[in-house]
Amino acid sequence: MRTQRQRAMAWLAGTLAVAGTPGIVWAQEAAKINAGDTAWVLMSSALVLMMIVPGLALFYGGLVRRKNVLGTLMQSFILLAMISVQWVLWGYSVAFGPDIAGLMGSLKYVGLAGVGSEPGPYADTIPHLAFMIFQGMFAAITPALITGAFAERMKFSAFLWFGLLWSTLVYGPLAHWVWGGGWIGALGALDFAGGTVVHISSGVSALVCALMLGRRRGWPHEHMPPHNLPLAVTGAALLWVGWFGFNAGSALAANGVAANAFVTTNTAASAAAVAWMIVEWRHSGRPTMLGVATGAVAGLVAITPGAGFVSPVSAMIIGAVAGAVCYSAVVLKTRLGYDDSLDVVGVHGVGGTWGALATGLFASAAVGGTDGLFAGNPALMGPQIVSVVGTIVYAGVLSWIILKILDVTLGLRVSEEEEQMGLDLSQHNEAGYAA
Repeated sequence: MRTQRQRAMAWLAGTLAVAGTPGIVWAQEAAKINAGDTAWVLMSSALVLMMIVPGLALFYGGLVRRKNVLGTLMQSFILLAMISVQWVLWGYSVAFGPDIAGLMGSLKYVGLAGVGSEPGPYADTIPHLAFMIFQGMFAAITPALITGAFAERMKFSAFLWFGLLWSTLVYGPLAHWVWGGGWIGALGALDFAGGTVVHISSGVSALVCALMLGRRRGWPHEHMPPHNLPLAVTGAALLWVGWFGFNAGSALAANGVAANAFVTTNTAASAAAVAWMIVEWRHSGRPTMLGVATGAVAGLVAITPGAGFVSPVSAMIIGAVAGAVCYSAVVLKTRLGYDDSLDVVGVHGVGGTWGALATGLFASAAVGGTDGLFAGNPALMGPQIVSVVGTIVYAGVLSWIILKILDVTLGLRVSEEEEQMGLDLSQHNEAGYAA
């Protein structure tokens, strides 16, 4: 005998059938949403948010001089807020709206029109809104990475305009090129979580910023050590934890690809930290805590484009090479004479470039995607190289144009007196420490 609940369910099914197909279609659409996938992507979004504040904010804040700590924290914090608003209003549509000639998205999703709880065009088992907010965290952290290059010397007003314009004109189109149906993705280039879109673009733009703003007063003759290393190491640790959401979350599902990305992320970071320590020890005679932390970040950067495409052993090689190469790039900075205050170019630009190329070398169809050079498919290297070069040229040229316009209209750099005073007081009229 059927229970009362069974009879009620039978009545509901019959009612839907009599009423016609809309209810049935709705039920089928709802069935596509996977609770586990949705929970993982939302959790990953929160982890990436944690990478920005407090992770990156503390990392950069600890590395600057004490008179600039609040100004540095402020840059990451306000970018998260400002780009979150921009992403809802038009940023998401530029990056992920229906394709226009392989270059950018249409304005279909302006104000998140049509972006709701149903699955979207980029993921079948999570709500479109979940995909949108996950990608929004990427959009927020990328310009925040650039701030390390011009730390301690950019006007706050110019910084705000640069962040808004750069996110709209550089990040949005690049994200579309790679992930939104644009021309780089159509070439077959692999970028699992942002080697080109996030790290190469921010690294190249950081170099342009450092060159256009010029050196800090007194650099490199005046010693400018980090004012609070425990703060910086805490930030680096939060970046490491948050990076699991950044990379493993890019699987957009709680599945084997996410598990592989999780393991490769941790393995590459660990190998890079060890490699940086060894190289620094041999070069300078002492291993440093800052070096180990920076090495871990370099490994995280390098594995980002290949996290879901390479094996853990390959990730170990990618990370170890990143630790050595990025250390060398940071040391070379002084010889070349450009003042990248917090080594964005050496870590993100060089690490991201190595990671994108290494993905073409080590990718394995057994893991996901397609085989790379070492698995017998040299053809993958072409799209990887094109994606790297295309990103470097586009991000570099657009960053220069944006900065040039801002320099003429607002002025990029604080005065010598304001720089000597520190950004905390000169730009925000507050101090990070009471005494």
